[in-house]
Amino acid sequence: MYQARDEKLSRVVVTGLGGLTPLGNSFDVSWKMLLAGECGIRRATKIDVNIFPCQVAGEVRNFDPSEYLDAKDVRRNDPFVHFAVAAARMAIGDAQLDMTKEDAYRVGAIIGSGIGGLQTIDAQSKILHNEGARRVSPFMIPALIVDMASGVVAIAVGAKGPNFSCTSACSTGAHSLGDAYHFLRLGKADVMLAGGAEGGVNSFSFAGFCAMRALSTSYNAQPECASRPFDAKRDGFVMGEGACILILETLEHALARGARIYCEIVGYAANCDAHHITAPVMDGCNLSAAIRAALAEGNVSIDAVDYINAHGTSTIYNDLCETNAYKLCFGVRAYDIAISSTKGATGHMLGAAGAFESAVCAKVVQTGIIPPTINYENPDLQCDLNYTPNKSIHRDVRVAVKDNMGFGGHNAVLVFKKYAA
Repeated sequence: MYQARDEKLSRVVVTGLGGLTPLGNSFDVSWKMLLAGECGIRRATKIDVNIFPCQVAGEVRNFDPSEYLDAKDVRRNDPFVHFAVAAARMAIGDAQLDMTKEDAYRVGAIIGSGIGGLQTIDAQSKILHNEGARRVSPFMIPALIVDMASGVVAIAVGAKGPNFSCTSACSTGAHSLGDAYHFLRLGKADVMLAGGAEGGVNSFSFAGFCAMRALSTSYNAQPECASRPFDAKRDGFVMGEGACILILETLEHALARGARIYCEIVGYAANCDAHHITAPVMDGCNLSAAIRAALAEGNVSIDAVDYINAHGTSTIYNDLCETNAYKLCFGVRAYDIAISSTKGATGHMLGAAGAFESAVCAKVVQTGIIPPTINYENPDLQCDLNYTPNKSIHRDVRVAVKDNMGFGGHNAVLVFKKYAA
C-alpha cells in the first residue's frame, strides 16, 4: 500500500509555524507555556455552562479578529475562520514568505476543521426558531461550511494553488498536513499552508458531547486538572479551540529563498479501523499499521524514533488503544521512547489538534526539548510507558512521530525528521 520514498520525488520541509491556542495567541507563546507545564483550561466563559455536567474548556482568550480581518469579514465569518486567518498570517510571517515574489498558482492551502462553523449553526438555528426564516443571515451557509477556512485564507494571502478542506474529526489537522505534503512531494506546488482550525466552545457542541458522555465531569472545581492523558483518574476529554497553520515547502524552493528550516517531513500514512463510529480497536492494530507505513515511506527504522506526540485525549479507551498500538509497533523499545500528550495543557482542539501537535513535533526536532504530559499523577497499570510526566526534558530528537485518531475510525500518522542537507 505504501512504498519507500522515490529519490526523484521532492523533499518537503517545514519553514513556518503560526497558531493560537488556549495557551496563548501565538505559537511562540503557546510553545513557551507548554514547556513550562502551564495549562490553558479554565471554567468556560463563552457559554452558560451551568446547564452542563462539564463546565470547563480550553478557550482562546483576548483574541481580536479585527487585527487580521477587516470588520466586514469579521462579521461574515465564523470564529473558526477568524482563527485560521490569524494562524495563516502568523505562519507566513514566521516563514518570512513574501507572497509578492511567489507564483500564486504554486502556493496552496489545505486547512481543515473537524466540524466547521458550529457557533454559526448554534446562533442561526436560534434565530430561525425564535424570529423566523427571514431573519436568518444570508451569510449563514458560507460561514458554517468547513472549506471556508481554506477559501478565506487563500483570499487573504493571495494563494491560488491547490485549495480545499479536509474533515476527518480529530484526525483533520494531521490529514490536512499529509495531503499538503503529497502535493509538494509530487511537484504540484512549491508552498502549502496546511493545518486546522476549530471554534468549538459553544452550547451546541457542549450539548452534543455531553450527551455522548465524552467530556470530563469530575474536575469542574479544578479546571486545570481536568485533562489528564494516560492518568488512571482520567474521565473524558476537555473541549478546546484554536488554530495552527504550518508552512510546508519543497526543499528546493526553501533553499532557493534562504528559508530557515525547522525539520523535514519524510512520511505520512492514513488508514481506518473500519470498526465503530466512535470507539477505537482496543489492541491498536490499525494505528500500529499506520505508524509502520509512515515510517516505511520515510525509510525510517522503528529504532530511530526518539519522540511520539500522542493523540492522548484523556479518555479511557483512546489512551489505552494508543498505548497498545505503540507496544505493538515498537515492541519493548516502546518503553524507551519519550511520549507526551499536549492535550493536558490545551484540551482537545478537535480539527486543529493534529496541526498544533505537528507544529510541536517540528519544534521538538529543532530544539531537542520535549514538552510534558501534565496532570500525570496516578499511574495506570495498563498505560505504563514513558509519557514525560509533568516536566519538560531535553533529548536529541532525530525523528518524531505524530499520530491522531478520529471518530469514524480515522488514523493519521506523520513522521518528522531532523533536516540534513
